[in-house]
Amino acid sequence: MADEKLRTSRHGAVLEVVLDVPKANAISAATSRMMGEVFAGFRDDASLRVAIVTGAGEKFFSAGWDLKSAAAGEPPDADYGVGGFGGLQELPGLNKPVIAALNGMAVGGGFELALSCDMILAAEHVRFALPEIYAGTLADAATLRLPRRIPYHVAMDLLLTGRWMDVQEAARWGLVNEVVPTAQLLTRAHALAKLLADGPPLVFAAIKEVLREAEALPFGEAIGRIMRRDFPSVARLYGSEDQLEGARAFAEKRAPVWQGR
Repeated sequence: MADEKLRTSRHGAVLEVVLDVPKANAISAATSRMMGEVFAGFRDDASLRVAIVTGAGEKFFSAGWDLKSAAAGEPPDADYGVGGFGGLQELPGLNKPVIAALNGMAVGGGFELALSCDMILAAEHVRFALPEIYAGTLADAATLRLPRRIPYHVAMDLLLTGRWMDVQEAARWGLVNEVVPTAQLLTRAHALAKLLADGPPLVFAAIKEVLREAEALPFGEAIGRIMRRDFPSVARLYGSEDQLEGARAFAEKRAPVWQGR
């Protein structure tokens, strides 16, 4: 798929999604709906196992909400599509890994888009900020997610002051998985995606569903639901061909061959 604002390409079982909206890769409601359609298609395509989302250029991963659209009257609670803002943060049933390859600044909703991914690789010049306070809006997804990812007081500092955080500080707080030289960012992202694409898709689906659905449950209740196979992905995993293959491969001291069934 090719579009003036969103470019996608397939690399085996890996989908690469490039946000290309000069000059800052800002996301309007229309662009967000398009992103939701792309990620829903990724979710539903059994031949795709991992997605990479990145931005065009080297200055911005994404500046977040398109303030030009906002100035023209688009409200902050506009219809952002099936996946919510950026196509990922509210997409139901997304049980496949998504890697954010941050090529530049992740600001506001762009920061939130990165937080919606499962792993984050960042170029060495990347910076982060949540400047919503200066626009009179709430960084809603970041307010919910960021204090769960980094220390509370650090998250509140970013939310309340809107200050910049460089990638070295982000790495210190464990917010990014790796800091990568800019020229090697996509190469490293695809190497990581290939590693995940060769992994057990049914296990990955179970990990993502359990983590998402059990987040607010008491530990005992969550474990009970796993043991009773109350999560569809867990029920599908146990008794699957892949589970049997994993046990046989371990016993035979060979690499497993995952089929996703």
